[in-house]
Amino acid sequence: MKVAVLGAAGGIGQALALLLKLQLPEGTNLALYDIAPVTPGVAVDVSHIPTAVKAVGYAGEDPTPALEGANLVLISAGVARKPGMDRSDLFNINAGIVRNLIEKVAVTCPTACVGIITNPVNTTVAIAAEVLKKAGVYDKRKLFGVTSLDVLRSETFVAELKGADVNNVKVPVIGGHSGVTILPLLSQASDEDKLEFTAEEVESLTKRIQNAGTEVVEAKAGGGSATLSMAQAAARFARSVLKGLTGDEVVEYAYVEGNGEYARFFAQPVRLGRNGVEELLPIGTLSAYEQAAVQAMIPTLKADIELGEKFING
Repeated sequence: MKVAVLGAAGGIGQALALLLKLQLPEGTNLALYDIAPVTPGVAVDVSHIPTAVKAVGYAGEDPTPALEGANLVLISAGVARKPGMDRSDLFNINAGIVRNLIEKVAVTCPTACVGIITNPVNTTVAIAAEVLKKAGVYDKRKLFGVTSLDVLRSETFVAELKGADVNNVKVPVIGGHSGVTILPLLSQASDEDKLEFTAEEVESLTKRIQNAGTEVVEAKAGGGSATLSMAQAAARFARSVLKGLTGDEVVEYAYVEGNGEYARFFAQPVRLGRNGVEELLPIGTLSAYEQAAVQAMIPTLKADIELGEKFING
């Protein structure tokens, strides 16, 4: 298997390169690409870590050599959020970066699974889909917005609140990947047993999970956004996709083109396999609070998606 990371010299990219070198199955090839000239050095640096994952770095304008033969492409390239910016402020810069990279993916490794990390994910996934569609190679089973970080944060915050073992806590998260579009399904949260929350806890936890990215941006005081936790979430996602591609069945949460019940793209549980998404899994019964939250997020989510479609189609 070959995994290509586009944006490998950035804050997320370097941490992701490290985690993939440590966590990917033996014999995996890791291709690290960024426009920045430091990228081959990042690959040399991680290649000194004694694991059976081979890392090679590529720099410059053209990611083609990194993409050749890739089974999974992870795109983290783009600018990070700064204090006072919301994810939509990132749009104009990051939209163009994602478009250009996906155009190369469409030509070089059109059957690869693609995980989009670059924000705003609600929109950049739609951009990627339209580019792949124009190139005649779009397979909705193989395009993902990586929303695993929302799941990791939910599990962490719930475990802290309930004094539960974080290794056993499970919290489904659906919707999108910014603000009100992030919806943790606390009514379905569990450790060994179902976890119970008061209405106040649901309200405050939901808001904290939705604003967790801003929590990091503000805590870093202008020095960056969520890079380390995002890298771990992306590494977990990558391991799940590769397990699926090699024949194991894995359930993961991701922002994918589904049946359109709520919006064209929607984060939900999916069963991964040899073709990427093998099955869209049901989101289960929602509480009244969650039903209202889903209805409230739909206009935002649809507008985010439309923005991406219009960026490519005019």
